[in-house]
Amino acid sequence: MPFATSTDGIRLHYSSWGNRKASPVVMVHGLGADKWGWILQRVPFGAKFHCVALDNRGSGRSDKPAGDYDLEQMAADIVSVLDHAGIESAHVMGASMGGVLAMIATLQNPERVRSLTLVCTAARLQMWRRELFEGWIDTAETGGMRAYVTQNLSWMMGQQSWRRLWPLANVVGPLAVRAPVHGLVGQIRGMLDAGDSPISRLGEIRQPTLVIVGSEDILTPPPDSELLASVIPHARLEIVPGAAHGLMIERAATFNRTVLDFLTGLPR
Repeated sequence: MPFATSTDGIRLHYSSWGNRKASPVVMVHGLGADKWGWILQRVPFGAKFHCVALDNRGSGRSDKPAGDYDLEQMAADIVSVLDHAGIESAHVMGASMGGVLAMIATLQNPERVRSLTLVCTAARLQMWRRELFEGWIDTAETGGMRAYVTQNLSWMMGQQSWRRLWPLANVVGPLAVRAPVHGLVGQIRGMLDAGDSPISRLGEIRQPTLVIVGSEDILTPPPDSELLASVIPHARLEIVPGAAHGLMIERAATFNRTVLDFLTGLPR
């Protein structure tokens, strides 16, 4: 599997699959997660697109430098992966922190982004989320990654999914975030340092944009997505009933259909 090199020398791991002659779609996940967070998107998206999923610095098989991370640099990492994969421009899909990185990458290099799909994404930190993130740092540093993931399962899944999936979630959940403590903490501190700055230039985005969120998402609730859809000029909002922050897993069929309808409906 290939590795790209960032502008500051960090190795970035990514995988690619699907129809190499089709339009490329780049997938960027959130805090602590890696490319396998898109596991239920691999087959349906690969049937129609050339897909690339990367491990953000700090997670997966990418380098995990010590210290706080910078969201501007992490967004530039997306372009480094595009360069290494030989992709001139792509549809970019980001979830949660990955959605923030996707927006920043679009503002940094608009010519490299054909469209945006922002999944369970918030552009404002807000005090309650800042306090939550600081608590996550404490949990991870004192109890490790298993404690962090187990404690936060309720933020990821809605009540319907929790009742249906909780036996599996308690076993698989701690394996889903494959990042060391310092990698996760570096990403979280990057979010804390960025604050509300990601929203300041969103009105400059001209790419077609799909904003999609679960109706039961309590980490990035629907009002966050409504704000994005109102600020980004060519954006539309889709709310997935009964899904929470992990909507690409909880309601994979609905999520895949909605996003693929958006992407296939765009001009080539």
